[in-house]
Amino acid sequence: MDSKEFRQEGHRLIDWIAEYLDHADRFPVLSQVRPGEIRNALPDHPPSGGEPFAAIMDDFEQVILPGVTHWNHPRFFAYFPANNSAPSILGELLSAGLGVNAMLWQTSPAATELEQQVMAWLGELIGLPGGFQGSIQDTASTATLCALLCAREKATGFAFNARGPAALDPGRPLRIYCSREAHSSVIKGARIAGFGDENIVTIDVDGARAMDPDDLARKIEADRDAGRRPCCVVATVGTTSTTAIDPLAQIGPVARQHDLWLHVDAALAGSAAILPEKRWILDGIEHADSFVFNPHKWLFVNFDCSAFFVRDPGHLERVMAIDPAYLQTDRDDQVTNFRDWGIQLGRRFRALKVWFVLRSYGSARLREMLAGHIALAGEFAGWLEAAPDWEVMAPVPLNTVCFRYHPTGRNLDEELNAINKGIMDRVNAAGRIYLTHTVLDGRFALRLAVGQTGTQRRHVVEAWEELRRQAASA
Repeated sequence: MDSKEFRQEGHRLIDWIAEYLDHADRFPVLSQVRPGEIRNALPDHPPSGGEPFAAIMDDFEQVILPGVTHWNHPRFFAYFPANNSAPSILGELLSAGLGVNAMLWQTSPAATELEQQVMAWLGELIGLPGGFQGSIQDTASTATLCALLCAREKATGFAFNARGPAALDPGRPLRIYCSREAHSSVIKGARIAGFGDENIVTIDVDGARAMDPDDLARKIEADRDAGRRPCCVVATVGTTSTTAIDPLAQIGPVARQHDLWLHVDAALAGSAAILPEKRWILDGIEHADSFVFNPHKWLFVNFDCSAFFVRDPGHLERVMAIDPAYLQTDRDDQVTNFRDWGIQLGRRFRALKVWFVLRSYGSARLREMLAGHIALAGEFAGWLEAAPDWEVMAPVPLNTVCFRYHPTGRNLDEELNAINKGIMDRVNAAGRIYLTHTVLDGRFALRLAVGQTGTQRRHVVEAWEELRRQAASA
């Protein structure tokens, strides 16, 4: 493809994307293909010769597009938001065109220094206290793994990095504490970092499904009395199931009292802290050693982009840094090399798309859009509360509503679970709305998460109408 063809096809592709952003709602939200259908439509062997780009795009539309679940559809209410925006897409395109590997300052000074500045801007927007410094990771799962590695090395005086599991005293395992509502990435990170599933201590939750600080203190003391080694607390601000908010102001002093690393996972909810009326969700963040939230979830930056902050960058660098001669430069003592701030060596120029979004929207418009999403979720919860035979099943502090259909006279959870799963399956099969579920104390709960860029009130109204229509046949 020469530059002339690149221009022609590039213009066509931008036109296609623009049309898609304007009219994504013409597609079924959830892909309707059957398992294996896409792969069976593809050739068994790679092409021996090049093909026209137009033919590739035709196959994209005919073969690939039917297998896409449209995360930025205005009636996508499943899982969590993963919104994007036109400025972010253009920033991503420019990053791809530059082809930067941002592993060292020297490999692209602009990538490093722009990342430093946009991370400072993000910290200011959500009200992080002074002292935190950040880098962009791919996902919150990676950031949580980095935090667990930092906690491990703090507890062992860097002996685990040096000696592996032999650095641990037999019968004195390192322990991680998190609520039973914490994200599955804590378990995965504990496995990768060598803690093991058996050393994840599950803390009770209160009526709002937030971590109970008193139970945390009791279980830390019990582990100390049993000769185990408390190491790390992972608090969640905005749990995946219900967006419950762990009370950092009470958890933090417990962690400090026992000299434990405190990591705060605010992957979805952290973006809401840009709203003055929601800044309370981070009350107590000054106690944290590390903190993560994902602009790629709810701040209109397309996937992937996770903002990871630490109180002590020097500790993070000591945990992560490996310094072979081929990566050394004459200015290493004057600059930040982000290769030492995470798992990856090679790093994409993600800061560019964050910069495009923050400058294109401005903080006032970002606040307006997030406040609108939260208001829509609150309005939907109000419809449920006012309607007979429907119930809200958890508090709604942000943008996610957990609920179920509960017709009069049908009180067995097993029966209600089957009824609500049936409603969800029929709603999703119809193609206009996409919902997912969770299970709360054995009860099947539908979830509606508002946060896509193009979602408006009429889309939430359509979801409510579809749910009631499907419930009528239950």
